[in-house]
Amino acid sequence: MDKLTDKFLWKSLKEGDLNAFSVLFETYYPELHSYGLKISKDTALTEDTLQDFFLYVYEHRENLSDLETIAPYLFTSYKRFLLKVMKKNEKVKHTDFSNENFADIQFTAEELMTNQETERFKNKNISSLLNKLPNRQKEAIYLKYYSGLKATEISEIMGINYQSVVNTLHKAIKSLKEEISIIKLFKL
Repeated sequence: MDKLTDKFLWKSLKEGDLNAFSVLFETYYPELHSYGLKISKDTALTEDTLQDFFLYVYEHRENLSDLETIAPYLFTSYKRFLLKVMKKNEKVKHTDFSNENFADIQFTAEELMTNQETERFKNKNISSLLNKLPNRQKEAIYLKYYSGLKATEISEIMGINYQSVVNTLHKAIKSLKEEISIIKLFKL
């Protein structure tokens, strides 16, 4: 969605427009579901918290700030909402969320697969390499390449500045390239 549409949609939602809420839900539910599943690794918990989150957004719509873009707000708020529920349910090992704001996202080969067998082999290796990255880099990669968000939006979601996002993505890609070079070297 472009910024004008986001701004209009958010304004309509804040005014109680159920059609705007429906569009918001249908547009962002799949992306937030995928993101939540990466964080919780629990389908039922992800679905329950996502529905509760959207309900919370609608019930508290009058108190929401005006937004230019919706995605960063939803990703950030849902992540916080989900982690709070997980912590409350003790589904997460004792973690100090104030020090570590980055989800431990795991990539699966299925997310990267195509129909060709060689691609499957490559994708398994890529998912393995992605999973070796630090949590911060994995989250940035996921938000950029799997959720299609811009660096400015990622900076809002992760709570780091724009340059840190760019640096984090650069380090992740550089690390992946180095790992791939080593693998190629030993396969020759």
